[in-house]
Amino acid sequence: MADSIQDAVSRALSESPERNFRETVDIAVNLRDLDLADPNNRVDESIVLPSGTGQDTRIVVFAEGETALRAEDVADEVLDSDDLEDLGDDDNAAKDLADETNFFIAEASLMQDIGRYLGTVLGPRGKMPTPLQPDDDVVETVNRMKNTIQVRSGERRTFHTRVGAEDMDSDLIADNIDVVLRRLFTDLEKGPQNIDSVYVKTTMGPAVEVPA
Repeated sequence: MADSIQDAVSRALSESPERNFRETVDIAVNLRDLDLADPNNRVDESIVLPSGTGQDTRIVVFAEGETALRAEDVADEVLDSDDLEDLGDDDNAAKDLADETNFFIAEASLMQDIGRYLGTVLGPRGKMPTPLQPDDDVVETVNRMKNTIQVRSGERRTFHTRVGAEDMDSDLIADNIDVVLRRLFTDLEKGPQNIDSVYVKTTMGPAVEVPA
């Protein structure tokens, strides 16, 4: 599988017209033989890409005390319980924060308040925070999340996810795709049989099918 993935990535990169911006590399996955009206059959996974996403990932941490101080070195923004309460009173600010942020991380002790103040904003967007337990290292967690993508199908048979950027080596992008597909093979009811086809493309480039 690895060779066929790398061949498809190399073609997608070489056939993409030159643009005046840095394009992402994405895959489109087409599912089959699944009743996606049943939420249990939908894809909803956080996957750590071994070669990174090739893009900036904005991470906000809800924390206090020592955890907050440590998070300031690695997170894009650190908010405490007072900030959380303020967001609960400002729906527009809460929505802007949710839309601008890829992932949220929160100390477990704050999760109840986050549900109360921001649950109606973060929940529907699939952005409820990853809980940080007392023994968890916030720096390690943030750095891992920077290389994480959220893969969701919803009710759609076709869904897309980012797997890199055009200036990454093709073998690194292929490694990322391989990890995503292997996770899907494990999670889907019939494994590879539930995947109809997979395509790789840059933002504006042609789609190249990954051979089965």
